[in-house]
Amino acid sequence: MKQYIEKILKARVYDVAQQTPLDLMRNLSQRLNNHVMLKREDLQSVFSFKLRGAYNKIVNLPPEVAEKGVITASAGNHAQGVALAASKRGIPALIVMPRTTPDIKVASVRSLGGTIVLHGDTYDEAYQHAMALADQNGMVYVHPYDDPDVIAGQGTVAMEILRQHIDPLHAIFVPVGGGGLIAGVAVYVKNLWPDIKVIGVEPEDAASMYEALRSGERTVLSHVGIFADGVAVRQVGKETFRIAQRYVDEIILVDTDEICAAIKDIFDDTRSIAEPAGALAVAGLKKYVERESVSAQRMVAIDSGANMNFGRLRHVAERAEVGERHEAILAVTIPERPGSFSEFCHMIGTDRNITEFNYRYADATTAHVFVGIKLAQGDAERHELVRCLKAAAYPVVDMTDNEMAKLHVRYMVGGHPPMIEHERVYRFEFPERPGALLRFLDKMGRRWNISLFHYRNHGAAYGRVLVGVQVSPAEVAAFQDYLADLSYAYEDETGNPAYRLFLS
Repeated sequence: MKQYIEKILKARVYDVAQQTPLDLMRNLSQRLNNHVMLKREDLQSVFSFKLRGAYNKIVNLPPEVAEKGVITASAGNHAQGVALAASKRGIPALIVMPRTTPDIKVASVRSLGGTIVLHGDTYDEAYQHAMALADQNGMVYVHPYDDPDVIAGQGTVAMEILRQHIDPLHAIFVPVGGGGLIAGVAVYVKNLWPDIKVIGVEPEDAASMYEALRSGERTVLSHVGIFADGVAVRQVGKETFRIAQRYVDEIILVDTDEICAAIKDIFDDTRSIAEPAGALAVAGLKKYVERESVSAQRMVAIDSGANMNFGRLRHVAERAEVGERHEAILAVTIPERPGSFSEFCHMIGTDRNITEFNYRYADATTAHVFVGIKLAQGDAERHELVRCLKAAAYPVVDMTDNEMAKLHVRYMVGGHPPMIEHERVYRFEFPERPGALLRFLDKMGRRWNISLFHYRNHGAAYGRVLVGVQVSPAEVAAFQDYLADLSYAYEDETGNPAYRLFLS
């Protein structure tokens, strides 16, 4: 591992990268009673740390190899880093991107001089095509994370942190996708300051490094979540896993709401907007402080990037308050009679703001209300509110952590339909490209009737869709075959209480 220290010290990244600031997060530090600093990799020219590793790989290629050009597969930050690095060295760069890649990222790579090939709907399909083109054209494949030169380039982030903050640190929090950044950070930090904790942070629905370290071997996730697309990796690298096993202290998992809350924290302190992957480290730091009850410690979170699509900001804003535990989402059953709304609101209390109220008449005796309530004291206040409502004989279902309720049902509260037999409800992720919906419908044919459909675009490479389909018990097996052949990621939500209360 001493060889990695030498590679990091000799890494040629500053031809294209800058030494980014290590900023104090004053508001978050005060709230957490710790000294929290943010490493601002979002300020690089491509708004991400990725150009460090890409350039260090490309600049170290022998001339006779480099002149044939480089190739990679990526839907985002790594693609921009490779395009910029190749342009700086004056060699061709071929970037294979999934057809689902947002136009803003395609345009950015093209503006940096990269030649783009759009292929497949997923990263895996783009990667296989890129490897075939690399063999065909004799080009070097620049891996986004599983390469010693790439790891060394990313390790310069740790080198800067330890130079910028000479006092002892308690921990450095690092976002984890394939593992290139945390491998570079961990190997450098642990060889110089072994007492500093190096803690990785992953989304709960893309926990490839967490599962690998837990099981002791690299595993392939069957599905990864799409919100933090910058770290949506099904399997970590072989070399990055080897380094992580030896030098990473732990991996913390965070959910979508916690990521959105961290994006808000970064904005409040810096007036900058991190992408979901870029805010992972702050989300993990907050979770660690709460879990360990630490105070008066010096900690660093790496803001790894700011390549955020503008359309996603609406979704982030909606979820940030829940992620900060400043909003409760409840389904409450109230009597269907005059004055019941007023009684319910008085029960909530005049000192609490209602952030959302959805209702439509369902029957002559009861009404189901979907309500958002502002909280001042987090989960403790939410649990006490639920207890008080139940004590007052209001049936309550806490929807604060119900993904389907927050993604779909809150926009669909409109009363129950007439009798629908054998309805099953599924939550899908459709690739955001022309023909995705048509493929869904064509494969279904006329065998099953669609009884419910809700779609919202969140500015990502995939759209979230809620679909109700009438499937008789005799046809359940055939419908499962259809779902398997469709190959879209899905969850069966037929038993979800949000569906039962508001839609069924």
